[in-house]
Amino acid sequence: MSATTSHEVRFNLPNIEVAAKVWGPADGVPVIALHGWLDNAATFDLIAARMPGLQIVALDLPGHGLSDHLPAAGYSLWQQAATVLQVADSLGWQRFALLGHSMGAIISGILAGSLPDRIMGVGMIDGLLPVTAEADDAPAQMAKYFAASLQAANKRKPIYDSVEKAIKARLMGANTPISREAVGILVERGLMPDHGGWTWRTDPQLFLPSPLRFTNQHAIAFIEAIRAPACVVLANQGVMAKYPAVVERVWQFEHIRVHAMDGGHHLHLEAQAPEVATLLHSFFSDLS
Repeated sequence: MSATTSHEVRFNLPNIEVAAKVWGPADGVPVIALHGWLDNAATFDLIAARMPGLQIVALDLPGHGLSDHLPAAGYSLWQQAATVLQVADSLGWQRFALLGHSMGAIISGILAGSLPDRIMGVGMIDGLLPVTAEADDAPAQMAKYFAASLQAANKRKPIYDSVEKAIKARLMGANTPISREAVGILVERGLMPDHGGWTWRTDPQLFLPSPLRFTNQHAIAFIEAIRAPACVVLANQGVMAKYPAVVERVWQFEHIRVHAMDGGHHLHLEAQAPEVATLLHSFFSDLS
């Protein structure tokens, strides 16, 4: 299958400018792609190029990649979801599909559950349910957020004297196995020059703990409300695999197709990319 090239676009939204990479023809199946936490639009480089007939608009979500940063406390899942809707409206897409990895998959589930009339279908890679907490945990969770916010003012971004050192730092910080090649793709879009070296474009606020989390009932309610065709690619050695109870719950959603595949959390950027692309291409093509 021949690869297609991408081009860059920017969306001037009411309160922020958002960058994106676009693949495919203007008359293709409309798909907005959402990356994971601390990643960027380049996370879809290896699979988007293998899915002809789709127009894939892969966003740098606010605070990531080449997009602007949001004001303080702006990075809730629902705020990011609202930005996705603003992009869709800018494109003139009343109905569209979603492709999400990790955090992007969680945001996709929230949108699909909230707005069934607008979402044609949703494909998710190693992500579905967010980290949850019980209502009684809310005061302690908010306290963590307040404490971290006060400390954040004194923190400075690291500066690396080479891109290779930034890649090594990202590899060391990975919580699941990922190749140097995959990290290189993400880091290229995630760095900017600073003081003769390189530092992260990422908004430091993204490292703050969430001030408020969904309860388990909240999380399940969004997924149960999805009416569009939906599928999840589960990485057998990914993030979700660390939580067997969550994986078991995912398999219990009868309206979601689940495909388990050997590979790590970023399997769509690894050797499994062709297999992931073939599976998702078939899914999205059936929506047209």
